[in-house]
Amino acid sequence: MYKNVLVPIALDHERDTKEALSIAKAIAEKGAKITALHVMEEVPAYVAQYLPEGQLEDNVQELAARMKEELAGEDDIDIRVVSGHAGHAIVDYAKHNGVDCIVVASHRPGLTDFFLGSTAARVVRHAPCAVHVSR
Repeated sequence: MYKNVLVPIALDHERDTKEALSIAKAIAEKGAKITALHVMEEVPAYVAQYLPEGQLEDNVQELAARMKEELAGEDDIDIRVVSGHAGHAIVDYAKHNGVDCIVVASHRPGLTDFFLGSTAARVVRHAPCAVHVSR
């Protein structure tokens, strides 16, 4: 049983987040902390300089609101939004927040995944803790 479980959620994919959350709840001990994390792709500096002031912060708030909507009724789950490359950001979040298990959803790999690698594969290879991959 785990005390601190991280569930990365990609809001831009057509995936059922309930499955990953139910797995997280099943493997977590009573009173465990479960965090749903969305990684917002980092905006390159050459683009960010042309955005209105506060736009990135507004984007984070909007994504957090979408996650709350997606996770309606799940009051015991913390919601976090960070920016960066998904694979790196998930691993870094786990390292810096004492996560002892990551429940990550995977998909059937396409041709680009064989060349670039999927987020789930990167998390499995570099995570500082146990990783549960669901299909």
